[in-house]
Formats: sequence, C-alpha cells, structure tokens
Amino acid sequence: MIDSQEGYIRMRTLQVVVLLIFAIIIGRLGYIQLYDSKYEKLAENNALRHVVQYPARGEVFDRNGEYLVQSRECYDLMVIYKELDKAGFDTTRLCEVVGVTPKKLRRVLGDSRLRPRAPHVVSNYISKEEKLRFDECNFRGFYTVNRTVRCYPKNVGGNLLGFVGEVTPGYLNRHPEYKSGDYVGLSGLESAFEPLLRGRKGVKIQEIDTHGAIKGAYMDGAQDTLPVAGKYMVSTIDGRLQRFGEELMAGKVGAAVAIEPSTGEILMMVSSPTYDPDDLVGRQRGNNYMKMLYNRRRPLFNRAVKAKYPPGSTFKVVQGLIGLQEGVLRPSDLHSCSMGYRMGRLKVGCHPHASPLDLRFAVATSCNAYFCYVFRDIIENRKYGSVKEGFDMWEKYVKSFGFGRKLDSDFSDEGYGYVPTREFYDRVYRGSWNAMTVLSLSIGQGELGCTPLQLANLAAILANRGYYYIPHIVKRIEGQDSLDRRFYQKQYTMVDPKHFEPIVEGMWRGVNVGGTSTRARLEGWDVCGKTGTAQNPHGRDHSTFMSFAPKDNPKIAISVYVENGGFGATIALPIASLLEEYYLTDTVRRHDLVRYVKEMQIYYPNYDRKR
Repeated sequence: MIDSQEGYIRMRTLQVVVLLIFAIIIGRLGYIQLYDSKYEKLAENNALRHVVQYPARGEVFDRNGEYLVQSRECYDLMVIYKELDKAGFDTTRLCEVVGVTPKKLRRVLGDSRLRPRAPHVVSNYISKEEKLRFDECNFRGFYTVNRTVRCYPKNVGGNLLGFVGEVTPGYLNRHPEYKSGDYVGLSGLESAFEPLLRGRKGVKIQEIDTHGAIKGAYMDGAQDTLPVAGKYMVSTIDGRLQRFGEELMAGKVGAAVAIEPSTGEILMMVSSPTYDPDDLVGRQRGNNYMKMLYNRRRPLFNRAVKAKYPPGSTFKVVQGLIGLQEGVLRPSDLHSCSMGYRMGRLKVGCHPHASPLDLRFAVATSCNAYFCYVFRDIIENRKYGSVKEGFDMWEKYVKSFGFGRKLDSDFSDEGYGYVPTREFYDRVYRGSWNAMTVLSLSIGQGELGCTPLQLANLAAILANRGYYYIPHIVKRIEGQDSLDRRFYQKQYTMVDPKHFEPIVEGMWRGVNVGGTSTRARLEGWDVCGKTGTAQNPHGRDHSTFMSFAPKDNPKIAISVYVENGGFGATIALPIASLLEEYYLTDTVRRHDLVRYVKEMQIYYPNYDRKR
C-alpha cells in the first residue's frame, strides 16, 4: 500500500514539473510576441542574403600551350523585389549606370513581384567599370554577382569549341542538378566536356540591413562555401593550323579535318562557314545567334562531323583493298578503260588516260572503269552463295574502315554517315537487284555518305597501313594522368597490312609521278594523295581530296571537302596541300596558290538563290 502511494506521488510530481516547464515556455513565447520588441527590431534590421559564387569555367589550350578559350571577369546584376526602395528608386539613373533599357528593367521588376524574396537577374555581362559605378550609387535591393564569361584570343574554332549559354526551362527539366541562371555548354567541346569544365558553385551568406547595405558575412563566413574552378584542358588542336584552315576555307561551304596518324589526335577541324566565337558572348549574343540561325549557309552546323557527303573517287582505295583481301584482285591485274565502263545500256564515264592499266596506275589516275570491275568481282565472288551475300561481306569490310557508324570520338556531335545495307536495297527494289543495280557504289557514289572526319580517318588508316587510333580532340585534362584507354588502342580494319602497299604506292604516284594529284607535290616530303569528284544532282560537283605525308612515318593525314567545288584537283587539293605544307614546314612558299584559293568564288544554288 505504501509503495503504491509513493508511485502515485512521484507521477503527480513529474506531471507538475512538465506542466510547469510548458507554462514557462508558453509564457516566454507570449512575452516575446506581445511585449518584447527586441527580436522584431533585429529581424527588421537584418536579413540574410545567399549569394551564389560562380566558378570560373576551365580554360582550353591548343597543343602548343596557347589559349583557345579563356575566362574573363564580369558580373550579373540581381534584384530582390522585397528589398527595393520603391519610393526613392531612380530607374533612369540605374539604367544609365549599368546599360539596361527601361523596358527590360520594368519587365524584370514585374516578374520579380511573383517571387518577391527570390533573386532575379536584371542584366548579365556587366563590365567591371559598370560595376564600380553601380557600387557608388547604393541602389537598395540590387546587387551584383561575380561571373566569368568566355573569350577567344585566337578567334577560331567556333563550331569546334562551341558556345556557352544560360540554361533553359527545358534543359532544367532534363538536368535538375542545374539551377535557373546557370550557364552550360550548348555545343562543341563546351558541351562534350561540360561536367569537367563547369566547376562547382559556392555560396556566400551576407547580413543585409534595412537599407540594403551589407553589414558583413553571416557568422563570420563560417557557413560560406568556396567555388571550385573547372578543370583546364589541353586540346590536340594546332591553333595556327586551325586559323590558316579557316582562312583558306572562307567563302566556301565544306570542311577540312587533319589527324596525326600515330596518335589519332585531331590537329585541325574546320567547318565552313564558321563564326567568330566571341559573337556568342555578351549582350548581343541573342541577336547574333538568330542571324546565324537564319543564315542559309548554316554557320552553326558543324559539317566536319555532321555532314553526310558522297566520298566520290577517294573511296576507290577502299574497293581496291577489299578486292586484294578477298583474293579477287592482284596489283598486277589489268583492266581496260575506253572513256569509262560499259555493260549493256549502263555506262559509267571516265576521263582520258592510258589503257589498259594496273591497280597502282588506276589509283594514280582515278580510273572509274577499273574499280567498277573490282566492285563486281567482290560482290559476285563465287565463294558466296549469292550477290546479296557478297554484298553483306562488302558492307562489313566498309564499316571496318569506320564508315556508316560513329568513330566513338570524344566529340559529342559526331554523325554516322551512311553505308547502305542489303535490307535497304530489298525495300527499294522489292528484292530484285544485282551488282549492276548498285554499281555507283564502286566509285563512292549512290547511297554512300560519309563525314569529313571519317574521310580524314581513312587517310590515317592508309598512312598506318591498316589501323587507326580513335580520333580525339583532347590531349590532356587537369588532374588526370591519361585519357580513356580506348584512345590508346589500335583499331584494325579487316584488310591485312600487306595489301596496303600497292594502294599507297598508287597514291604516291598520283602526286609524284603523274596522275590526278600532281598539284599536291611537296619537294622532299613524299606526299600521297587521292582526288575525288563527287557527283551532285543539285549543281556543280563537289571537290574532295584525301592525303597523308610523308609516305613513311607520316605526320599528318588530311581530308578536305568543298561543296560545288568541281574536280577534286580544282580546290580541295590546293587547300589540303597548303595546309600540309604549313604543318610540315611551318611556312608557306606558294603564295600564288594561296591567292588562288582565297580569291576563288563559288556559287551555291542551294544556299544563295533567292526564295
């Protein structure tokens, strides 16, 4: 009985203590709310402002250590509507100080009413001088945030380097890790390496009084976080070669790509027309972008990796290699050519040259008839049960050279090109077709399509006698000892190295002995080359040229493609030859050829005619 009474007393005592504590808390809260104005004054006199600290994007160097992309200081002008001095706010003065139009300021302030406590961007790309003038005026509710923007010391590589822009609502939906006001790489290298280049944001927490003045760092900066700059990278691009390539391609539509065969490093990637990358930085960025977007020559389209062109006669070397591997062709085999190939009503024309001719001479003179014979021998090979089975094997060979698929480079916008399949022709011809139906493939025409990057890679395969390294545009990344291992692995074709020698010899003869490429000869450098004239149903033929030099231990492999340029030797060859000369000798002596290239005017009916 006594124990139960003691337990009851303890329980009642605990209840009283708990009730007393709650009464004290409630009484204190009531006193603060009803009588004590100290905290109200503190809340009125101080507010916390979370200011995002944006990191500098990683800078980009060329292979020689010179800047291709730098970051320079600028500022964003921000406003918090709740903090505005609405009575004494001088809108005209603010607009004059920071270069904002009254119309834009009114629009931003109208939008900011919907979220009065959130910061809103009034204007970006505020210069340091404008910021200093702004700081002197002390506009309540407005403040600046430090940013960095891109600048391009060499003014080259617009399509290659890409551009940076503010994230859109659609982008935010797909990438929730970004916030409104963030910048992101939208194309080219800026987009492909966005995770490395962007860095990591920081936050500075500031105490602000009722007049909008900064009283200091909250808790002495104990809760601030510092931004982390993006990683710099060294690209494989030779900035001087890139500039010269863009100068030679100016006024033309097409692309030029150069690769170092021994590494797969892209030395140059020119898409023409291009643009000055600085035009897509600053307050005129939107206007300049729209002008480019509606330009019929499409300067924003990177033809070097996206365009799908017929390879033309440059593709004949692939036919010869497949024929040698399949055993249906020997280097000494002779075929006649009487201004082309004829079979029944079908004719594939050719230009005048000696006949009959062997494989080396056929490559040097770019004989159409010779490779019509070779192509038929490949897909009509009796070891296969039918022409369609032979065609399937031909397709596998072609794709082993990197055609009809992505090369798996580190460039995000790479296209596939196109290699037709048996299924495609079955659909088109309802299953009834043969070698003669698809004979245009023998000379790189018909449905074949390739990118200039794939053609440059073919030149690298020939230079290496049967293999290539995956083309890539980054040489080194800050903090990383090496690149992805795939860039160090040899990618072999289905053709044995021994079969490349007669093809390479034919390309060498075409430049140095007598053929379609003699204009590409460089004294002492044993240049090997192959011209291509790709038929164009919409106007003048396309001009293309593929080359590497020197013949042994090659240092550069290159392809040039000029839409509506005519014969391969007319314009693509001179451009490629001048670029090879510049890269190999560090100078150009053929000034008359430079003048010829720069002064050539080409009419483009697809782009220039009035609509």
